Amino acid sequence: MKTPLIQLLALLMLAGIGSVGGVGSAHAQGVQPGLWEFSHDMKMPGQPDMNARMAQMREQLKNLPPEARRMMEQQMSGMGVGIGEGGALRMCITPEDARDDFIREGRTEGDCTFTQVKRSGNTWRGRIVCKASASQGDFTTTLHGPTHFSTVANMTSKQHGRVDMKSEARRVSGDCGTLGKAAARPR
Repeated sequence: MKTPLIQLLALLMLAGIGSVGGVGSAHAQGVQPGLWEFSHDMKMPGQPDMNARMAQMREQLKNLPPEARRMMEQQMSGMGVGIGEGGALRMCITPEDARDDFIREGRTEGDCTFTQVKRSGNTWRGRIVCKASASQGDFTTTLHGPTHFSTVANMTSKQHGRVDMKSEARRVSGDCGTLGKAAARPR
């Protein structure tokens, strides 16, 4: 089970993936399927530096005994998430993800609903409202090309307060490896 903060981060990455996936007949403007790396900068005003906390978690993971580290990486892989260079998160964008119009008005993912989704050129804007975590916020995703997009999001929740996130997503390979197997399972 994902922690609420990991769930929030994954949701914001999905907002980026879905926003730039298929866009009806303009598929040529979508992203290419494959292994993608998401570098992120998260800030929680009034909280210790989130990036420093993430760096500390990566260091702890790196220093785990080999067996414990392998188990942790397998668990993350089972959720469709891996860790890349510099702690960037890795996810597989399947051909279906790249083709589908994932983010659209009224689309529900878990207990979260995407609303007010609008596209202008290569930029998508919208809101995300999540019931169980009592969080909501805005996102803007910009498609820079079929192998690069960025997302800026601001979410507010009772548990975490305000979370500001910027992410850069880049395609690193056409082969998702073990993450592709996780992505192929029903979500």
